[in-house]
Amino acid sequence: MPLLRRVPGFVSYYFVDAGDGVMVSVSVFEDRSGAEESIERAADFVRENLAPLLPNAPQVTAGPVVAAG
Repeated sequence: MPLLRRVPGFVSYYFVDAGDGVMVSVSVFEDRSGAEESIERAADFVRENLAPLLPNAPQVTAGPVVAAG
């Protein structure tokens, strides 16, 4: 997603169809400040472009990566 790639510290982005209408996105950043900035940018994008299409408000959860393969 170009919006997130411009945030300092961007590492990767994943968008997953979890089934039954549930979608999950995961963004990875080098540090917390990049992650927090991405949350703000994404919230603005959703509010301005997608809010009428979503049946439920997005939920945001943040935390450090504890394992990777």
